[in-house]
Amino acid sequence: MSVYIIAEAGVNHNGSFDLACKLVDRAKEAGVDCIKFQTFKSENIVSRSADKAEYQKKTTGEGTQEDMLKKLELSYDEFIKLKNYCDKVGICFLSTPFDLESIEFLAEIDMPFWKIPSGEITNYPYLCAIAKTHKPVVMSTGMCNMDEIRAAINVLCENGTTDIKLLHCNTEYPTPFEDVNLKAMLSIRKAFGYEVGYSDHTKGIEVPIAAVAMGATIIEKHFTLDRSMEGPDHKASLEPNELKQMVLSIRRIELAIGDGVKKPSLSEMKNIQIARKSIVAKTNIKKGETFSAYNLSVKRPGTGINPMKWNAVIGTKATRDYVEDELIEI
Repeated sequence: MSVYIIAEAGVNHNGSFDLACKLVDRAKEAGVDCIKFQTFKSENIVSRSADKAEYQKKTTGEGTQEDMLKKLELSYDEFIKLKNYCDKVGICFLSTPFDLESIEFLAEIDMPFWKIPSGEITNYPYLCAIAKTHKPVVMSTGMCNMDEIRAAINVLCENGTTDIKLLHCNTEYPTPFEDVNLKAMLSIRKAFGYEVGYSDHTKGIEVPIAAVAMGATIIEKHFTLDRSMEGPDHKASLEPNELKQMVLSIRRIELAIGDGVKKPSLSEMKNIQIARKSIVAKTNIKKGETFSAYNLSVKRPGTGINPMKWNAVIGTKATRDYVEDELIEI
């Protein structure tokens, strides 16, 4: 099964439905499997005094989270239209809910699974509401330790959802490379036995590609139309041409991983006779002469006796005359 690639549009539409549709178009062109947005009512997810994260202050200036988020909302009607547009374009629509009201709304939309963000993994009422829909879940684990992941899994399972996939994640935007800790993805898989993937917030495309090489089956990556746009997440997002290159690279890595069986590939079979060697006459040899290290050598091509049979040839007698470089026969 191919790696499932989610293009995280998030709130990079800046509250514009038309911009959201353009993001859908670019995601489709890049070849991803799914485009994901974020559904919320700002008054339901932050208190009036909630401060911004440091990266949000750098990208959007001062002010409260509520002020920032209010500008980034799409209406429920717009999300319905956006889902219909995705269906028309031929790309899977997904949106992460950030409040209970939005869960209720999105439950009525035909999404293949829920994507739980890192910030909601300790939100008990939220996890219960998601689980009770009985849809599969993909859950990011940024900022978590193993006990917190285990607790969230238990809530989901106890309330009706056992089809769970886990994404290793770091929630700093952008994530410093030294904080990625891709090996933690393997630790998560070993600890819980679930399929694992990686949600990336680093600059560039190298880390998601490495995650695939290490066994990630899902990749999530933020993207935007233009990193210079105003908004909290644009700076840590890929532009469309970069997203396309990431997809292409992941598909190549998938092919390169293979099945793990060590054997000559079909493409290299033709090179065996060219690159390998055979036992040949080092000098002219007369019929009846004994083969020895003095009159035999090993040279290309590999169409004659395998040199691994050297000891079996040494000491036998030539059954005919040979000229220098001629393949030996026994």
